[in-house]
Amino acid sequence: MRVVIQRVSSASVSIGGTVKSAIGPGLLILLGIGPEDGPQDIDWLVKKTAALRIFPDEAGVMNRSVVDVGGECLVVSQFTLMASTRKGNRPSYIGAAGHELAIPLYRQFCDSLSGTVGKPVGTGEFGADMQVALVNDGPVTICMDTKNRE
Repeated sequence: MRVVIQRVSSASVSIGGTVKSAIGPGLLILLGIGPEDGPQDIDWLVKKTAALRIFPDEAGVMNRSVVDVGGECLVVSQFTLMASTRKGNRPSYIGAAGHELAIPLYRQFCDSLSGTVGKPVGTGEFGADMQVALVNDGPVTICMDTKNRE
């Protein structure tokens, strides 16, 4: 699994001009799922994401997590994070999991993150053409891949 995590002042995802989910201060999480990903990846990634100390403390030092600040989370599935650009100029998406695996793992990730942060998590719609809007706060953008955790 790969994520791009952005600390945001606000973020939303719209489908066909209608807002599906919107959050205030917190994390926008773009999630890519590969064919070899599973529950162990979700467990590690959810714990790591919820505990990331990327919010400022009273001294302005990034020392607080989304849980510490009571922030919100919005998770958007994004198979393009699994793209390979090794050959040519057209990305290959062979590294992205198919719907039969990715949809349940996406939902499980969202449910687990919701339980860990203690509040509902906003979502996009798997496979939909989505428009994501955000105000990146900082800017702070973190990339993680569960295959590089050791």
